[in-house]
Amino acid sequence: MQKLGIDLGGTKTEGIVLDARNKEIFRQRIPTGQEKGYTHILNNIKSLYDHMVAAIRGSSHTFGIGTPGAISPLTGLLKNSNTQCLNNQPLKQDLERLLNRKVAIQNDANCFALAEAAAGAAAGKNLIFGVIMGTGCGGGIVHRGGVLTGLQAIAGEWGHSSIDPQGPECWCGSRGCVETLISGGGLQRLYEEQFGERRTFQVIAEKFRKGQEPEVNFMHTFFENFGRAIANLINILDPDIVVLGGGLSNIDELYTEGVKQVERFIFSDGLQTPIVKNRLGDSAGVIGAALVGY
Repeated sequence: MQKLGIDLGGTKTEGIVLDARNKEIFRQRIPTGQEKGYTHILNNIKSLYDHMVAAIRGSSHTFGIGTPGAISPLTGLLKNSNTQCLNNQPLKQDLERLLNRKVAIQNDANCFALAEAAAGAAAGKNLIFGVIMGTGCGGGIVHRGGVLTGLQAIAGEWGHSSIDPQGPECWCGSRGCVETLISGGGLQRLYEEQFGERRTFQVIAEKFRKGQEPEVNFMHTFFENFGRAIANLINILDPDIVVLGGGLSNIDELYTEGVKQVERFIFSDGLQTPIVKNRLGDSAGVIGAALVGY
C-alpha cells in the first residue's frame, strides 16, 4: 500500500508518495500562502492531495500531514502553530470533510524525528530527540520507533522553554524562549535590533568566520544559548542521540563550538550524547508525514 504525506510549512507545502518499501514515487512542492488565510491553505492541501491520488491512479493508500503546532486534546482545535492563521481552527475536521477521508495529523518536528529515526541519522537508536532550527524551533521525541506526543500534545516543544525571562518577547506570550534566541527568525530580529541592519544568518555566519565584529560576539552568544538549551533537554530526557534539522543545522560550527557549550552546561561529568546533523535534509518532514498516516 502506498503512503501519502504532506508537510505543511510556513512558506512551502510539500507532498510525497512512498511505495510499500518507502521508496519515493512522487513529489510536489507548492507555496503555502499563509498570508491568504486558513481557507486558502485548506484548498491548497486538497489540490496537492488530489494530484498525489491521481499519480497513484486512486489506489489504496494511507495519508498523513505534518503541521506546525498540534491538535489540542481538550478542544480538537489546532494550537501552538507559528503559522498563526491555523491556530484555534478545526483543521483535522475540516480536512476530513474536504477530502472525504480520515486524516492523521502530527506535529512537523515529530515527523522530522520519526523520519530520521526510521531512515536517517538516528536509525537504530532507541530514544531520539529531533531538533528543528529554522524559522522557529521545534522538537520531537521518538522512542523505540514511535512518536511521543504527551498528555497535552506538547512533548518535545523545547522551543518555548524560556532560558532568559528578561529576553525578547515571543509570539507565544512568554519572554526569552529558545525560539527567540537561536532560531533563524529570532537571530535575524536580534541582530537588527542590536545593530540596526537586517542580515540573513548565513551572512552573519560568514562574517563570524572572517573574524569580523560585531558578528564574533553575536555568534558566541548564539553558541552559548544553543548549549544551554540543548543541555537542558538532555538533562531532562537523556536521549541516545540529538539530531539537528532546519536551515541552521547547516552551520558547521554548531557541531564544534555549539557542542562545547552543551558540554559546559550539561549536568554530568561529560557529554556522551551524539549531537549530529540530519541525513534526510528537507525531505525528513514530508517522509515522516507519510509514515504517520493511516
